[in-house]
Order: sequence, then structure tokens, then C-alpha cells
Amino acid sequence: MAKYMLIMRGTDETMAKMMDTPMEQMLEVVGRYNEELIKAGVLVAAEGLDDPRQGVVVDFSGEAPVVTDGPYGETKELFGGFYLIDVASRDEAVEWARRLPPMGGAKCEVRRVSSIEDFPQDNEWIVKERAWRERTGQL
Repeated sequence: MAKYMLIMRGTDETMAKMMDTPMEQMLEVVGRYNEELIKAGVLVAAEGLDDPRQGVVVDFSGEAPVVTDGPYGETKELFGGFYLIDVASRDEAVEWARRLPPMGGAKCEVRRVSSIEDFPQDNEWIVKERAWRERTGQL
């Protein structure tokens, strides 16, 4: 099994359409999909993000970090939320992404989440992280 993140991306227009959708309707559609993931035993986490205008950007391109309000200056795509699923393969992750409720114009990026097993196990930082994960029940 491997974890994959289904990253929900939309434009200003798709985000506005979503905000215009009645909350009950959105909860019904998304709730049905979430229930499928839960029944299949693959859902690890799922979260939506607040309006990007309420966020901040920390820019590390200069000598000191610069903090500005809102999303990046020119937003062609906005990260709107994610699903974290634990599935047998990339193909299975893609199949779950294909079953997402349609959100006209939105996109879903599917990316594997690196595992601690992907890193050198004799590295002191990996040893410390592994011990922390074991203590907190994550391994």
C-alpha cells in the first residue's frame, strides 16, 4: 500500500462557481464520494481550504522571507483542498481521482506521498523521525 494525495486545483472561476453552489448540495455530492472512500477503507484524510484571499504567502526568493496577504500575485490555479488515500497502486489512485464529483474546469493532481522507507534508514534525522512516528502510532 502507498499513500497518494489527490490535490484539488481550481481557477478563480471554478472556485466562485463552487461558492455559489448551495451548501446542502455540495455536502450531499462530496459526502457520497467520501462515503465510498471510507467504505473501501482507503481514506486517510480529506480537507478543503478556506478562501485563498484569507491566506498569506511566505516568499523565500530573497535574502529574508517576505510575507504578503492572499494567494500568489497571478493565480491561474488555486490549491483548494486534498484527499489523502492509502491504495495499492498509482492506477488505483488515478481511478479514485476519476470518480471525484465533477467541478467544472477544476483539476485533480495525483501524487504519491513519500514514505519514511524511501530515505536512508541509517541517517540520524530519519532515525529520529522513525522513533517519533513509532511513539505517536504513525508506524
